[in-house]
Amino acid sequence: MSNPTADIKGTAAASATPERTTIHIVLHEAKDTVGVAVVEGIKAGTQLNAWIMDDDEIVTFPAKEDIPIGHKVALKDMAVGDTVFKYGVDIGKVVAPISAGEHAHVHNIKTKRW
Repeated sequence: MSNPTADIKGTAAASATPERTTIHIVLHEAKDTVGVAVVEGIKAGTQLNAWIMDDDEIVTFPAKEDIPIGHKVALKDMAVGDTVFKYGVDIGKVVAPISAGEHAHVHNIKTKRW
């Protein structure tokens, strides 16, 4: 199985010291396709540090849009119909294309329940 976070894996923040690195995004598992913004004021162009909790790894990627605190950000490019994983759980499907670093919310993700 391919790694869904391959779009961001190649840019691990290996040289950063964990106690000095600001964590912008949190995700539980490497298979997650979205993470959650845990700081305010994320602006397009910000280099984001995303903490993969299960692996205790930090990966970095640029925000392509402003991301409000508590909202999701795409960790990989996703096409219409793709399954969205957050905290290791299937939370819905993509209804409009999403690029890595973009805001992922009700305008491009819908539940599979109805």
